[in-house]
Amino acid sequence: MNNTELQNKKFSQDISTWYLSLGRDNLPWRKNISPYRIWISEIMLQQTQVKTVIPFFNNFIKTYPNIKSIASASEDDILALWTGLGFYRRAKNIYKTKEIIKNEFNNKFPKTFEQLLLLPGIGRSTAGAIMSIAYQESYPIMDANVKRVISRYKDIDVHNKGSIKKLWLLSEDLTPKKNIFEYTQGIMDLGATVCTPKSQNCSKCPINITCKGAFKDFQIENKVRKGRTKKKIYFTLAHSKESFLLFKKNENSFWESLWVPYNRDNCEKTNLFKKPAKKEVITINHLLSHMELEITIEIFDYKSPFKIESNLEHRWINKNQIHNYGLPKPIKTIIDNYVC
Repeated sequence: MNNTELQNKKFSQDISTWYLSLGRDNLPWRKNISPYRIWISEIMLQQTQVKTVIPFFNNFIKTYPNIKSIASASEDDILALWTGLGFYRRAKNIYKTKEIIKNEFNNKFPKTFEQLLLLPGIGRSTAGAIMSIAYQESYPIMDANVKRVISRYKDIDVHNKGSIKKLWLLSEDLTPKKNIFEYTQGIMDLGATVCTPKSQNCSKCPINITCKGAFKDFQIENKVRKGRTKKKIYFTLAHSKESFLLFKKNENSFWESLWVPYNRDNCEKTNLFKKPAKKEVITINHLLSHMELEITIEIFDYKSPFKIESNLEHRWINKNQIHNYGLPKPIKTIIDNYVC
């Protein structure tokens, strides 16, 4: 074994040992580990912080504890559980994937890396996490935490062209053949709790002796957030005493497949609705990852539901059933706080 191989082995051993004593043991997806639970958690954790994901994960698993229980779920059922978590395409990918598992794998979770890569929403890193954590087979991963740990350890500028390919090669070399479960959990935890973007604590890092970036100031590596584009949206929310009139957003854009009030292209009045018994107008702001929304909603109050002529998919939804549908967070907030 050459010097590089010895260093790589020590790297993984030190992280595995650190995890066993100081790793996070209170995360719900690290209990009753299964490929299904790891899959759901990894999809939820894409672009979302752990503290935000935990209550959504617990609620999702309570509703659908395993791959067989989710087999009959509709896309709306899954989107309803996702309301407020954002990046709703992830929920749509869960629906697509469970349909493939039901129809092509007889409701049994795929067991090979190659099979996982063919599923919607599962890339190389997510597949590697499922293989290493659930099946305890040696596969590298590259989430944001791992990327940060390895790039600092090897002093690689992540903004340079070709850095991702180089980091994947390094991740392969550093990933051990044994103790893969402890190592995978450990390197993710190290990036999440010690080698963080803003407050790296090198004195408590198990690899600080051999790390080329140890005790450096990495504040300059944080990208300046680009200004969000601003967009105005105009809705008309019709409701009666018992129900809401909502429309399914089918165009390929943010909030795709969620249920929203009638979306007007501009602030012009619409002739789609009858004259309401009472009317209220509210405006709220809502931030997406790439966009700042100014949402103006006309709330029309009617005594009873009525038919409308529209080719858009729509329905009057009973108020006690509204949370069984996928709603954007600001729409849910308005329904909860201003109408119900």
